Amino acid sequence: MVRQLRVAAAQVGRIDRGTPREEVIARLNALLEQAAAQKVKLAVFPETTFTTFFPRYWMEDEAEIASYFETEPVEGISHCASVKAFFDKAMELSIDVAIGYGEETSEGRRYNTASYVDSSGRTVGKYRKIHLPGTFEPFSKEQGVTNQLEKKLFAPGDLGFTAFRAPSLRAACGGDKSPIVGQLICNDRRWAEGWRVYGLQGVELMCVGYNTTAWAPQLWGIDPSSMTREEAYADAMFHHKLVCQANAYTNSTSLITSARCGNDDGLHPLISGSMIVDPEGHIVAENTTEGDELVVADIDLDACQQGKSKTFAFAKHRRIEMYGLICSQTGVVEPEEPAE
Repeated sequence: MVRQLRVAAAQVGRIDRGTPREEVIARLNALLEQAAAQKVKLAVFPETTFTTFFPRYWMEDEAEIASYFETEPVEGISHCASVKAFFDKAMELSIDVAIGYGEETSEGRRYNTASYVDSSGRTVGKYRKIHLPGTFEPFSKEQGVTNQLEKKLFAPGDLGFTAFRAPSLRAACGGDKSPIVGQLICNDRRWAEGWRVYGLQGVELMCVGYNTTAWAPQLWGIDPSSMTREEAYADAMFHHKLVCQANAYTNSTSLITSARCGNDDGLHPLISGSMIVDPEGHIVAENTTEGDELVVADIDLDACQQGKSKTFAFAKHRRIEMYGLICSQTGVVEPEEPAE
């Protein structure tokens, strides 16, 4: 049986610190129009899509910090006044969207969040980034320095790795089963644990948005003189594709991954790498530019069953009695040296 679905990675290019929200939403709506013209049923957008990647800046003005977060109503992100025009457009065009944003709860907690909102405007899946990279304190408070202050600006996600069904896509993929969907955000894609938890829920389609710096040696711990900017970009792209393709393969799932890319403020370059990957780890479509771009492909959700029933048939082959260390220890504990 074939359960075919047309999907898109909605890549978004340069967004500066001062880019107005209305301008960003107009660009996102243009991507939705392109998606509708190509009969796309699901479009996946990047991490913190509505703004620049603000954790890179040292900010002391609380009003500016607050401006990067959406205070989400009880009804969900699609009812948030500052971004409602985007979700209204998605509903008008009957497109499901997965999109990242800064979330501030009614209790004042702030998260790096992604929501899956179906074509009726209903939030059917929500994820808060768990593996927060970076530091609490800046590398520098100078303008133009790329910091990574996610640990300062966000609380670690508290919703776990929870897969969900997307019933709005059931008819579109021509089957009697809704797709099983999972979400990750940026750095989460580098950690195998989250992928495997989704794999154990039978995930068929992963949605991953990201902002990945192309040049920030202070984050990598390398000597800047040891690598050119071109080499750094290629290395970051290699690792991005490596973890995406490998984890899609080892969990037998399709993947849509979308970049916020370009050179923000003319100072902060981000890699592209938006792509759609099949359950065998092959890239079936990828970006060709560094700007706003829609990457479209038809995927077969039933193609996941090849891996799920054979190479990675978890019920047959997993040995959980041997995996205890994974959930009992965080840091490395090296074995002792043998006695002389």
